[in-house]
Amino acid sequence: MSTEIPAVTKLYDIILWMMPQVEKFPRDFKFTVGDRIINLLLDSLELIIEAAYTKDKQQPLRKCNLQIEKLRFFIRMAKDKKYLSINKYAFISKEINELGKMIGGWLRVQGGKDIQKPLV
Repeated sequence: MSTEIPAVTKLYDIILWMMPQVEKFPRDFKFTVGDRIINLLLDSLELIIEAAYTKDKQQPLRKCNLQIEKLRFFIRMAKDKKYLSINKYAFISKEINELGKMIGGWLRVQGGKDIQKPLV
């Protein structure tokens, strides 16, 4: 693939930003919720890359969309526990929302018009 996919670049940048943040979490939170945050991010990156290189893009994109939704809750939890400042939370939330829009747009292009909206 000659050009990078914007969603891959966005997620990669989110991962690079989030890793040092998780390292600053207290030990017990870092090895529970922090690990979940990083694993969700890495799993999402794998799913986006899979979508880029497979014919059926809808399945990995839908899974990635769900991973991103889970991620939002874990990051909010870190903010609520005051392990992420309000400014850092606002920044990462904006980045994740942009990523979600990219994935949603990619899904719509693939014909996945029935994207689930969260009930919350």
